[in-house]
Amino acid sequence: MLVLLALAIGAIALLASAGAAAIWFTIVPLGILFMGASLLRSFGWFDKRSR
Repeated sequence: MLVLLALAIGAIALLASAGAAAIWFTIVPLGILFMGASLLRSFGWFDKRSR
């Protein structure tokens, strides 16, 4: 999950350097977090394995 957060922060920095409109600062990081988390959850990366 921290990797997704780092990607979202990197996307904010990239958008700031590109001079993007304010709406993109909301859409892109939230999209990375939500879509990334749902994708990783579907792969089973957040499931606790019993021993």
